[in-house]
Amino acid sequence: MATTAGAYHIPVLLDESIEGLNISPEGVYVDVTFGGGGHSSAILSRLGKGGRLYSFDQDADAEQQLEGDLLSGHQGTFTFVRSNFRYLKNWMRYYGIDQIDGLLADLGVSSHHFDDESRGFSFRFDAPLDMRMNKRAGKTAADIVNGYAEEQLADILYLYGELKNSRRLASAIVRRRTDAPLLTTGDLLKAIEPLLKHEREKKDAAKVFQALRIEVNNEMGALKEMLEGATQLLRPGGRLAVITYHSLEDRIVKNVMKSGNTEGKVQQDFFGRTEMPFTILGKIITPTPEEQQRNPRSRSAKLRIAEKKTIEGTRQ
Repeated sequence: MATTAGAYHIPVLLDESIEGLNISPEGVYVDVTFGGGGHSSAILSRLGKGGRLYSFDQDADAEQQLEGDLLSGHQGTFTFVRSNFRYLKNWMRYYGIDQIDGLLADLGVSSHHFDDESRGFSFRFDAPLDMRMNKRAGKTAADIVNGYAEEQLADILYLYGELKNSRRLASAIVRRRTDAPLLTTGDLLKAIEPLLKHEREKKDAAKVFQALRIEVNNEMGALKEMLEGATQLLRPGGRLAVITYHSLEDRIVKNVMKSGNTEGKVQQDFFGRTEMPFTILGKIITPTPEEQQRNPRSRSAKLRIAEKKTIEGTRQ
């Protein structure tokens, strides 16, 4: 029996993100982060018989949500794509979709991943150091902490965890693994605990886990590929709504919405006119205090919404 969407994953900024998509009943939409199906269900409730929704998730656990009645009655409208969203453009080509009217992405890790003791995403549980969102393939966090050179580990912790003492943390991990492999979340915590200040212990441990998770799943590379595909697929007037949870992914999203590319480099055409494919709509939206209280995962969330310009409007 599948768990309910609420139990599996509580959608963040649900009303605000759905409103930002400005859904047309006969439009074509993509939810690249299906999770527990909360956002997808809300999109489907606004689509007519001619509308289409394609929802991506690489985690087999997410696909199990389809066993319930969450999406019943939408068989002709809904397509689940069990794949990493980095392949967005390829899958849309496979389904014969040249343009889409809107795309929603709720980035980061689902409530389910943090709460599942067996997945190794949280230091709340002593579990195997896995952290793969796709359990069928790829290297695990254990492969990284035991196999990467000290300099590589330091770079990951600095770039993806924004930890100032990344070199000392990497050195402590390497020293510890010479005695025995670090195979569980508990093993990793024992290695880094001496370097965690008491007042910041949980925050810094979370940053270490975040850095490893990003590396395991190549999250930044996947995000860049997905956004590049979305920029090409969105039709004029189409909406891009993205919820981010940390500065690294938020910077990439902001760059794309500002310049049309992940580096944030504003391009100019032959005549020196600035090429800007998106219009940024409104200010950054953050959860209300009430939502943050109900769903602690939402506390660092930021929602950005942009609209694809017409061809004439891309140059200024």
